[in-house]
Amino acid sequence: MPVVGAREPCPCGSGKRYKACHGKDPGQDTLVRRPFADLTDETEWIALREIVPAATAPLHVKDAPERTVVLSTVLPLAWPALVRADGTVLLGLQVRSRSGDVSRDVAHALELALAATSAGPVQPTGLPGPGARLQDLLTEQRLDLTIRAGYDYWVEGATGPTGELATSMERANASVIPTARLSSVCSAYWCRMRVKTHLRWVLPEDEEPLLDAMARLAAANGLGLGPETRYVGSFRAHGLLVPVWDLPLDREAADLEQPAAELRGRLDEALASTRPLTGEQRRSRAALLSRQLTLN
Repeated sequence: MPVVGAREPCPCGSGKRYKACHGKDPGQDTLVRRPFADLTDETEWIALREIVPAATAPLHVKDAPERTVVLSTVLPLAWPALVRADGTVLLGLQVRSRSGDVSRDVAHALELALAATSAGPVQPTGLPGPGARLQDLLTEQRLDLTIRAGYDYWVEGATGPTGELATSMERANASVIPTARLSSVCSAYWCRMRVKTHLRWVLPEDEEPLLDAMARLAAANGLGLGPETRYVGSFRAHGLLVPVWDLPLDREAADLEQPAAELRGRLDEALASTRPLTGEQRRSRAALLSRQLTLN
């Protein structure tokens, strides 16, 4: 086909722009809306990719049970994976999605790391092409998370970093936001910014019934987490909603355990309701929708 400008009509006559039709990378897959679905702890995978700055969790590979594999939120210089001298694999999660399926991209990096014959980083590659996803490679397992205060674990058991790696680690450590995981509910994370403290909570329910339930609570002033807290909105991440609350700056994670558990109870009760939304609840739902954005 003749080469045309990316924004010009495609010569095939489809009516689409060339870049969205025959000018599109033939290896680019359609975006997978919920790439971590069918993984145990889907909400925690999303939290580690989108919320938590520094954390690790051991992984168990079906066909390589003897290998030590550790999931890491991020790795130096945004490497997809790193193979240590002892054969341990560090697998990065907060990496650029190249195929439209984060699970496939991360699985591809894991495959390359397991097949590596020497220690060192797995460098980013182009589109991985069809193949195994995390759901295919990993055993069913709960994520045993360790929240980290920084990225010193990158070089545990090794000599201190130098050069570009040292610069990357110094810059990463300086950017870490204090974060804690609540124990009374699943996938809720307290974090303290410079001027505000927040709670970000990845909820597992499908969006439509969840919004109905949240609207019921909002109309009854039941969507808060106690005095001086404020629900500020939510964002969609990998197919699930992540509501966010503003908290007083001095509010600690431990102070939220009981309020979060009580809110989870109210939410479960609202989810079980089959009554149509009232007019006030529908207005609350519209207000909730107006405070949403989509990350991916």
